[in-house]
Amino acid sequence: MNAVVTAQGLVKAYKNKRALDGASFQIPAGRIVGLIGPNGAGKTTALKAILGLIPFEGDLKVLGRDPRTQRDELMNDVCFIADVAVLPRWIRVREAADFVEGVHPRFSRERFERFIANTQLRPEMKVKEMSKGMIVQLHLALVMAIDARLLVLDEPTLGLDILYRKQFYQRLLEDYFDEEKTILITTHQVEEVEHILTDVMFIRDGKVVLDAPMEAVGERYVEVLVDGHKLEAARALKPIDERALAFGKTVMLFDGVPQQQLRELGETRIPGLADLFVATMKGTYA
Repeated sequence: MNAVVTAQGLVKAYKNKRALDGASFQIPAGRIVGLIGPNGAGKTTALKAILGLIPFEGDLKVLGRDPRTQRDELMNDVCFIADVAVLPRWIRVREAADFVEGVHPRFSRERFERFIANTQLRPEMKVKEMSKGMIVQLHLALVMAIDARLLVLDEPTLGLDILYRKQFYQRLLEDYFDEEKTILITTHQVEEVEHILTDVMFIRDGKVVLDAPMEAVGERYVEVLVDGHKLEAARALKPIDERALAFGKTVMLFDGVPQQQLRELGETRIPGLADLFVATMKGTYA
């Protein structure tokens, strides 16, 4: 499978802090990848490197190109969307389409107009006249009218309520994504993207600490609801995290321990991505 992004040993320092500290990862083609980490972990810096917006050290290829020296060519095949609040309040629907059409060679006005025909959006409507949900629809229309090979989303639903966050990702999945496109999403709100991801990367202190397909995550990590009298036997298997529940029960998270061995300790289940994220990031805010 061809890699859309190949990064090896990325380093980016700001004053005395390394925002990227030897980060290495690959993003395969035709996947939806979540780059997840707490604030300040290096998510946005990694995106800026991929988009050719900052200088950095290390080796990076995006769609076979070096974003430091071939950015103009690269951006013909890339679409970048930050959070939905960035649309200026004075701009009209048709003006937003005019702007994107003028800067991106793969923008289709026909596809854009076909999408907004099923919404309450009208060409002369200004952003300041729209509800948050309508702004989401406008953003989606602009995104889905671009036939980009790589779509990069940086906290795209920040500030929206849960209804509009779900709508954004569901429409993206149903009306945009196919095997010819790759989507990279950065967020620290794990639960809202878990259901659409094919791959996940956790980033902490500028390093990628987990990089795996979702199915591999389910095979590698197991949670066990451990009975009180089996705690010592469970701890001997070195869980990466544990938390106490009511009635003397304890949940332990294991990495790479055979499931058959864990079933002897109690009820097992695949952990949610949020629980795995919390366990991996413990101590980050210390």
